Amino acid sequence: MRKGFTLVELSIVLIIIGLIIGGVMKGKDMINSSKQKKFMTIFVKGWQVAANQYEDRTGQVLGDGLVNGGTAAATNGIRENRILSATLNIQNALRGVGLEVPVTNTGGGQGTLPDGGSYNIDGRYVSSTVVGNLNNQQVNGIARNVFYMTNVPTDVAMALDTMIDGTQNAGLGDCRISAANNTNLIDAPAALWGNAQAVATVNVTILF
Repeated sequence: MRKGFTLVELSIVLIIIGLIIGGVMKGKDMINSSKQKKFMTIFVKGWQVAANQYEDRTGQVLGDGLVNGGTAAATNGIRENRILSATLNIQNALRGVGLEVPVTNTGGGQGTLPDGGSYNIDGRYVSSTVVGNLNNQQVNGIARNVFYMTNVPTDVAMALDTMIDGTQNAGLGDCRISAANNTNLIDAPAALWGNAQAVATVNVTILF
């Protein structure tokens, strides 16, 4: 007659199953963290470096005036709103002075849309295509040149905030939550990104 499992044996099996599940979950978290860091390096930092290099090389602000890929006839040091997945003027301004356009994972290829203007990123609860904008935004009533992104998974936005500012606060620092690209961002020490499970995506403003 075949004997059943003892309580000790069942306990060992359950412990092993728990360790396996824990390892799988930890592995997923590590993969997500790696993807978020890659998004930060390639897309966010990529455009920051490109904008800074352009200014170093030309003395002009990328996206400010027609000559710099913008829309206004004259320059004033403040960018016009340029949706990077819907224009090639910014990209051509970079290439015109010998600079590289950030390469992303949404296709399009060099010289064809979206040409570095968007990025596919997986959050824990949602996957989305983030679209970047080089524009200006009011911060405490003062126009600032910014990098504005739409459709960022909320948990990815939280990770960006910590990577950029060293702490997570949606209403302070160089990485902030923004309802729209014309929102006047007022310092808000108590501002939160929200519940990442309930709020799928947010819009993010990064000052640079």
